[in-house]
Amino acid sequence: MSAVEDRLAGIGLTVPEVVPPVAAYTPAVRTGSYVYVSGQLPMVAGAMAATGKVGADVTPEQAKELAQASALNAIAAVKSVIGDLGRIKRVVKVLGMVNCAPGFGETPQVIHGVSEFYYEVFG
Repeated sequence: MSAVEDRLAGIGLTVPEVVPPVAAYTPAVRTGSYVYVSGQLPMVAGAMAATGKVGADVTPEQAKELAQASALNAIAAVKSVIGDLGRIKRVVKVLGMVNCAPGFGETPQVIHGVSEFYYEVFG
């Protein structure tokens, strides 16, 4: 088990199985020393953890947790390509999309939940 998986265990998480693609894409692909991850959803145990618009059906706090679930699925996709998560040197870029209600202005805080999660997991 890698230090990354130890840190995940320390916060009560394990790396899930890779979420099977729901369309014509590959969850992650390696090219050179980089791994590119396709968009990930907040799937937990094979089902969407929640649906709806942030600011209407989903609170910003819930959305942040859902973003972190998506980030954990991205880690699973990377692990499926490289095996040992200890080989990760840096997360270079995080992109996120938030399905939000009109007038919702806290999208950066939701996506920042991913950055905070990655900092906790990778240091």
